[in-house]
Amino acid sequence: MNGEALDSFQLDLDGASEFGMMVVLAAMMFSVALGLRPASFAFFKTEPRLYFTGVIAQMIALPLLTLVMCFVINPHPSVALGMILIACCPGGNTSNLIALFARANTALSVSLTATSSVFAAFVTPVSILFWSGLYLPTRALLTDINIDILSFLANTLLILALPLLLGMTFRHLAPKIAKRIQTPLAILSGIALLAIIVIASIRLLPVFMALGIGIFILVISHNCLAFALGNLAGRAIKTDTASRRALTIEVGIQNSGLGIVILLTQLGGVGGAGAVAGLWGVWHLIGGSGLALFWRWKDARSTD
Repeated sequence: MNGEALDSFQLDLDGASEFGMMVVLAAMMFSVALGLRPASFAFFKTEPRLYFTGVIAQMIALPLLTLVMCFVINPHPSVALGMILIACCPGGNTSNLIALFARANTALSVSLTATSSVFAAFVTPVSILFWSGLYLPTRALLTDINIDILSFLANTLLILALPLLLGMTFRHLAPKIAKRIQTPLAILSGIALLAIIVIASIRLLPVFMALGIGIFILVISHNCLAFALGNLAGRAIKTDTASRRALTIEVGIQNSGLGIVILLTQLGGVGGAGAVAGLWGVWHLIGGSGLALFWRWKDARSTD
């Protein structure tokens, strides 16, 4: 499959599959809202510099770094779109578990994941269009696949922001019920998103084969740079080790399931972008877990 064929390769969804993906995504955002507590926003007042360092690193610095990567390595347009798409997604809930295992600042990790998901409901669609528009090949690709910008913004806001607002309202009106159903709903939606990643990866096997080892190297390099960016952000403000680890994990663990759903339901399912999102969804768990194991090994050595 040459570059032109790769960029024109699309995963087609029937109406039922597209609706199902939207339902899963809406359930995920609803569960995020049910889990929001005043403590999730405590870092606004207690440690604003630390909190906003994480927000800026994740929502501005990572897309900017990704854009620079695209200019330097000049990947296929659809691959570049996938890189930008992932960089614009919020952190994944898995980051909280990895942060706990890594002995990181778990409270900071939870706060950044929760609030970045809130911001993402309104910022992600605009961010995807903005950063993609700054790179000529991805801007041309979006034009070729005839993306209706207003429709894209409206639909993405609908499936992200509306469930979030409904969840926050439900938690306010029925806090006891919200507390009871939040964890099961979050687990179910998380499993469903993981299933989406796995199924999409299987369906994208022809694209993986066409891109060869290069796509694996690209995704691993992109993810490693994301982890490094979070770590450098923590070092720049001279924060403690636990908080630096949390920033590293939050920037390196992205909600690739969200990226795949947006790609398949709103962006035409272009193959190269799907390959990046699918591989990222698998690799960042491996990379994040490996990093946590390294830190625990390092801690054990320092206490000997």
